[in-house]
Amino acid sequence: MPDNGRVTSSDVPRRDGAPETAALRPRLPSPVEEVMDERFGRRGVRLLLKRDDLIHPELIGNKWRKLAPNLDAAAGRTLLTFGGAYSNHLRATAAAGRLLGLDTVGVVRGQELADRPLNPSLARCVSDGMRLHFIDRSTYRRAAEPEVLAGILRAADAEDACAVPEGGSNSLAVRGCRALGEELRGRADVVAVACGTGGTLAGLAAGLAPGQRALGVAVLKGDFLDRETAALQTLAFGGRRGSWTVDTRFHFGGYARTTGELEDFARDFEERHALPVERLYVAKLLYGLVALAEEGAFPPGSRLAAVVTGAPFLPLRDPRTAPRAGGQAVSR
Repeated sequence: MPDNGRVTSSDVPRRDGAPETAALRPRLPSPVEEVMDERFGRRGVRLLLKRDDLIHPELIGNKWRKLAPNLDAAAGRTLLTFGGAYSNHLRATAAAGRLLGLDTVGVVRGQELADRPLNPSLARCVSDGMRLHFIDRSTYRRAAEPEVLAGILRAADAEDACAVPEGGSNSLAVRGCRALGEELRGRADVVAVACGTGGTLAGLAAGLAPGQRALGVAVLKGDFLDRETAALQTLAFGGRRGSWTVDTRFHFGGYARTTGELEDFARDFEERHALPVERLYVAKLLYGLVALAEEGAFPPGSRLAAVVTGAPFLPLRDPRTAPRAGGQAVSR
C-alpha cells in the first residue's frame, strides 16, 4: 500500500472539524507491571508486561499508536483501510471513526463474504458506522499497486479518502510506535511483541536504547516479516534502526487460527496472573516467550518485557441485532 507521505502529525495542516486524537484521552505512557511466573523465574528471567491494552478501552494497544498519527493526517477526510474478516485493525478504525465523527471504509479481503452474515468482528465494524467494501483475494494482494488502489477507491466510492494499509502499517504508524520503545528505555533487555505486518516491531526497535533488543513473534505463516519490517523502517527512517529479530514458530496455523493447546495455555496464564489474554496475538506471544525461556534464549538476569497489544474481543451482546453483509452499510 502506498505510503501517505513522510510527515508527522505536527506537520499536518488542520481544518475545522479535523479530529483531535488527544480528545480520546489515551493513557500514555502505558504502565509496566512485573509478574512472578516460575517458568521464567527458574531461568533467572524477570517478566514484565507493558500494558498497552490499557491505553484506551476501544483503541487498544498498538492500534492507538498506529492509528493516531493517521487520524491526524486524515484531517477530517474519510479514512479507508484494509483487513481480513477478523481484523482488529478494522475494528479499531471503525471505533475511532465513531468516537471522532469520522467516516470510515473497510476494504475486506474475500469477495465471497459479501453475501454471508457478518461475523462478530465485522458486525462490530458496521455497528460503529464503518462501510464495508468486499474485494476478491487476488485484487487484495495487489492493493499496493497505485492503479489497483485507485480502482479500489473508485469502486468503494471513496476517491477522496485517506488510504491506510492493512494493519495500519505505514511510515506514520511506524513513527508513532517509536514511542513504545522510548517508553521502555532502561526498563528491559529484550522487548517482545506479536507481529502481523511488522509496523509495531519496526517502530519499537527504533525507539529502544542501544543495548536493548526487540523480538517479534509472528502470528502469521511465512518468512516475510523480516523483509517487511526492514522496508517499513527504511520508509519511516531512511534505513534500518535498532536491534531486532523475528521468530516465526508460534503462529499456530496462521492468522486468526488457534488450537486447543494455545487455548489451554491462555486460560492458564489468565488464572496465574488475572490478566485477560487476547488469543490472536497476545496468547501466541506469551506462549512463544515461555517456549523460548525453556530453550534458554534469555540469559539469567535478563529483564524480558512482553507488550500486551490487545484485550479479548467481546462481540455484540445480542447477535440477533448484528447486521448482515447485504445491508446498507456494505458495498460490493
